[in-house]
Amino acid sequence: MTNKLRQYFPMIHTRQEVLAEIEAKPKLKQEFYSWEKKYRKEFLDFCTGVKGVKIMYDFISKEILNPETVPERVEELLSLLIGQQVHIKEVLPNDGTRISDESTLVIMDMVVELEDGSIVNLEVQKIGYKFPGARSACYSADLLLRQYRRVRKKNKQEGKKTKSCYRDIKDVYTIVLFETSPSQLHKFRDVYLHHFEQKSDTGAEMNLLQKYLFVTLDNFRSIKHNKSSKMIINNRLEAWLAFMCMDEPDDILSIIEKYSDFKEMYEQIYVICRDLDGVMGM
Repeated sequence: MTNKLRQYFPMIHTRQEVLAEIEAKPKLKQEFYSWEKKYRKEFLDFCTGVKGVKIMYDFISKEILNPETVPERVEELLSLLIGQQVHIKEVLPNDGTRISDESTLVIMDMVVELEDGSIVNLEVQKIGYKFPGARSACYSADLLLRQYRRVRKKNKQEGKKTKSCYRDIKDVYTIVLFETSPSQLHKFRDVYLHHFEQKSDTGAEMNLLQKYLFVTLDNFRSIKHNKSSKMIINNRLEAWLAFMCMDEPDDILSIIEKYSDFKEMYEQIYVICRDLDGVMGM
């Protein structure tokens, strides 16, 4: 079978090259053969281009979407998700109070402050947590409190009255991308973007600052593949979501044929995959 991806990315190693390097290094060999057969196959498939590499692997996402080294990528993704142009002002430390068990389910988690003072928490999850609404509300409340404290401290340093800090507080966005979505969202098979915010039952308008966006990538995959044999990318947001979750070679080629700049990110991924010591360790 022709390796379609290697025609676009000649840096991809052949299966023989990968196996030869593993066999030549005792540490790699011991690690590789300690895995179950299905995981050995998965590793070989994405290192050799038989299957594409999804950004859903944490060691990939941390390199490709690093807000400190490639902020322009994160800015574009956030702009498309939020629906307005954003610029990252600062990368904030993650909340240290998160339950340690949650780290096994979270692929990527970043908190950034935007130019207008808004704060965004962007998270990618392998599977949906139980009680996703309550969990997201807790972290949104934490973001809001963190922002309040920052604004209050700044106003105090500038000699402003602390009571005035409320008018300086901006929106906080909690954005979660689910590889496998929770049942509350997965049942909406024809929808993959779910926006939430607090609204009055009387029609009165008041900005309560907390915005939520849940993206069900499993529904997105189903929608894109149900309509035709070839995935059709209609816009930049769809290209980004496909980049996040699609690993079939034909899907990857559809992305870069529509938006050629995504090829640079795939090239970066396949350069990473050439470092077998690093990739196997991750």
